[in-house]
Amino acid sequence: MRLDLGREHLIIMGTSHGMLRWFVDDLPPDSVVLVEEPDVIRRRDVERLVEQLPFLSRVVPAEYQTGLDAEALLAREPGLRAARLVMPGMEYAVAGAARLADALGLPGAGIAAADVFSDKHRMRLLAAEAGLANPAFELVDDPARAAAFAREHGGRCVLKPTRRSGSLGVQVLTDPEQVVAYWAETATPADTPETSDRGLPTAVLVEQVLDGREHSVELLVADGEVIFGNVTDKRVQPGRRPVETGHTVPSLLPDEVRRALLDAATRLARAAGFGTGVLHSEWMVADGRPTLIECAARLPGDMITALISIAYECGFLHAYLRTLRGERPVLPTRAPGGAAVEFLLAPPGTVTGIDGVRAASRVSGVLHVQLDVAPGATVGEVTNSLARSGYVLVWGPDATEATAAAGKAAEQIKIITA
Repeated sequence: MRLDLGREHLIIMGTSHGMLRWFVDDLPPDSVVLVEEPDVIRRRDVERLVEQLPFLSRVVPAEYQTGLDAEALLAREPGLRAARLVMPGMEYAVAGAARLADALGLPGAGIAAADVFSDKHRMRLLAAEAGLANPAFELVDDPARAAAFAREHGGRCVLKPTRRSGSLGVQVLTDPEQVVAYWAETATPADTPETSDRGLPTAVLVEQVLDGREHSVELLVADGEVIFGNVTDKRVQPGRRPVETGHTVPSLLPDEVRRALLDAATRLARAAGFGTGVLHSEWMVADGRPTLIECAARLPGDMITALISIAYECGFLHAYLRTLRGERPVLPTRAPGGAAVEFLLAPPGTVTGIDGVRAASRVSGVLHVQLDVAPGATVGEVTNSLARSGYVLVWGPDATEATAAAGKAAEQIKIITA
């Protein structure tokens, strides 16, 4: 069902091209203005998207990733004042979108909350102040101090950039002697196609390693009130780079644990003064208590938005946009089914063949098989979310069956590399 929007009523600030295609069935023609970094527009030929996606009216260049002057943008582009809702399309647009929404008097995360959730160190400080559980952490500026931290915490540590997404630069190290060798990967992480050529300033956070399963909580918030909450089970690649390999909605955790996670995420939102939008936080239950891993003030990636829509039999994306417009849509409180995604991880090398796609598609419940590589492509080590090779998306009558079907379907696909 398409959202009732007029011409250029929605501003999307920054986005992946894949995410834009989620909106094809939800948005009417010419209803969206895309605000994007000038060098990203040139590098990714973003103008061509306007020809391919009917809901896009135009692309407006603006530097937002290192700070947005919303009033200057509106003075230069007065047509943006026609907007009725503003959303961030990626992690690095969260702060800019909040500033633009505030300047337009429209619902949004709020500038203070957006700034906190755009910086992993500030997020940790907020959680600690709110009485939420954190792993031990420290902001460090040299590998020697990070190695010392690891020695103080059982010889292990997590290194992560304070300002990156998609597991970029995140490393789990099991020996303090590794810190010097791997420091640069976190301190100066490689940029992705969506990042500005100006670079994104970041610092290094070193954290205690937690043992357990990861889960995420997705909250839909309207003017500070949580109107929908979901808990997602996450599967993570073992080893030094904890890239996510799969998700299941709803969580298979006992009800009391799910309620504890939802309560912790709600407390985090309130502590930040989060206004309107989606808050996507990641947690681990350690010593029986939800412990914060990360949090983002935007739609979740990795197909979680689709999983929620499938499992709860609702249009979650549609509800999110209505919330940004100032409405309070009613969503189901429980999921009548289950949904899962399993990501495809090809071995490094040159792709020489792909087998089993048809067999995967025949597994009961499979809704979609996506391949992001083809014969001749070069596949590297899976160091972040963008380095995965595709996914299978599955529905099931419950979360257990959806998870099993997603694993079975993924096993059918063999990406052969040399």
